[in-house]
Amino acid sequence: MKELKFYVITDTHYFKNSLGAYGEEYEKFMESEQKCFAETESINKAVFRYLEESKEADIVLIAGDLSFNGEKESNRAFSSLLKDFKEKSGKKIFVVTAGHDYNDTSFGFNDTGRITIEGTDFSELYDFYREFGFDDAIEFNKEHMSYVAELSEDVRLLVICNDTPEKKNVEYSEEFLAWIEEQAKTAQADGKIMIAMEHYPVLPGQPMLALIGDARQKGSKKLIETLADNGVHLIFTGHMHNQSINVAETEKGNKFYDVCTGSVIGCPAFMRLVTIKDKDIVEIKSIPVPEFDWDKKGLTGKEYLKVQFEKMIRMYIYSMEHDTERFLGKLRIKKSPVIIKVVRFFGKKLSVMTIGKFTRLLFVRADKRIKDNSFVDLAIDIVRYLFEGNQPFVEGTPEGDTLLKVFRRIRFFVKKIKGSQGEELDLYETLKHSVGNYGIDDYNAVLEFLGKE
Repeated sequence: MKELKFYVITDTHYFKNSLGAYGEEYEKFMESEQKCFAETESINKAVFRYLEESKEADIVLIAGDLSFNGEKESNRAFSSLLKDFKEKSGKKIFVVTAGHDYNDTSFGFNDTGRITIEGTDFSELYDFYREFGFDDAIEFNKEHMSYVAELSEDVRLLVICNDTPEKKNVEYSEEFLAWIEEQAKTAQADGKIMIAMEHYPVLPGQPMLALIGDARQKGSKKLIETLADNGVHLIFTGHMHNQSINVAETEKGNKFYDVCTGSVIGCPAFMRLVTIKDKDIVEIKSIPVPEFDWDKKGLTGKEYLKVQFEKMIRMYIYSMEHDTERFLGKLRIKKSPVIIKVVRFFGKKLSVMTIGKFTRLLFVRADKRIKDNSFVDLAIDIVRYLFEGNQPFVEGTPEGDTLLKVFRRIRFFVKKIKGSQGEELDLYETLKHSVGNYGIDDYNAVLEFLGKE
C-alpha cells in the first residue's frame, strides 16, 4: 500500500470574539478555565495557517468541539474558516461534531456581565459542516451524525458521534453498534484499512480519569470489542484536552489504540501528524500549536497557555479557604455548614504545607531533596501532567519515590476502587500510573497492531 499522512487536531472551541469576551465577570470566569476564550479566534487562525503551508499532508481530521459552546455565529465563522482553508490549500477536512457544538444556553461577556448568545440546534450542525466529511461520505448515518469516508485508495475513516439532540455522551445502542460492525466488516471485505474518530476517549487518558463518568465513551468495552475484533485497531479522540496514547487488548487478543490529542486552545496545545505505514504500523508525531497573534505579556504561546492552566488549579486551591462556596459549586458538591468548615480547614493547611509536612501526616518520610518544597506546587504539577502526559514522577525520581510511599500507605486502608463503568481498579496501580508514565510515549510513538482478528 501507499503510505498515507494526515493531521489530527481537536477541541478547537472557536469563539467569534466580537460576540463578547471581556469585562470583570469574564476575568473571574477565566480564573477557573483550562482553555482560552477570547484568544481562540487568533489561535485557530494560526493553526490553519500552519496546516495550509505544510507540505507534509493534505488531510486534516478534527475530533470535535468545534465551537466554544455552541454559539451559532461561532459555528458559522468556524465553518467559513474551514471553507476558506479548503479552497486555498486544496486539502480535505473531516470533522466529527460534539457536545460543545450545539447549545440553547450559549453565552459571552461584556462590561454588563454575562450575556446570552443565540445557540445552535443539533439539527443545524449538518448544514454547517456538511462540506467537511458528510458530503464525501460513502456511508452516512444522519441520526448519529456518523459516516464512513475514503482517505485514500487503501484507508477508510469511520467517524462516530455519541451525542443526540436530547443528551450528550450516550451509550451506543445495539442497533448502532451493528451499523459500526457492518462498516468495519465491509472495509475488511474490500481489503481496506479502517481507522476511527470520535470525540470522547474510549480508553481513559490517564488511569485516574477512569473515575470520571464524562471522561470517556459510555459502554466503552463493548465499542472496543466491536471495533478491534472487526479489524479497526485505532481511534483518534479529544474531549478531555489531554495528550495520551493508550492501548487495550480484547478477549480475542486484538489490540486497540486510543490516541487522544490536547486541545489547540489550552495547555497542552498540540497537533498530531499521523503516518499509516502499512496495515500493521502507524507512526504518531506531535507538533506544538504555532505562535499566535495576541498580547501574551512577553510569554511564548506555550508559556501563556501553561499560565492559564495553572491559574485554574491555583484558583481551586485558593478558593478552598477563601471562597469555599465557589469551590464546592465548581465541583458540584452539595454544601452544608460542616462541609464548608472541613474544606476551609484543609484549604488553609494545604496552602502553607510543605511536601515533608504532608507526608508526615501519613507517617511517610519525603525524599530530603524535596521535603521543603511547596505541596501546592507539587499538586499543580501532578494535575498538569495528567493532561500533558508523559508524567515524570516515576520510580527513581525524588517525587516519584515519595509519592509511591504515600500510595502504599493509602493502599493499606483502600486496595480496590470502582471505575465509572463499574470496573474494579487497584488503587495503588491507578495512582502510580497517573503520576508517572510507564507505558507508551504520549507524544511520539510507533503503534503496531498485529491483531489476531
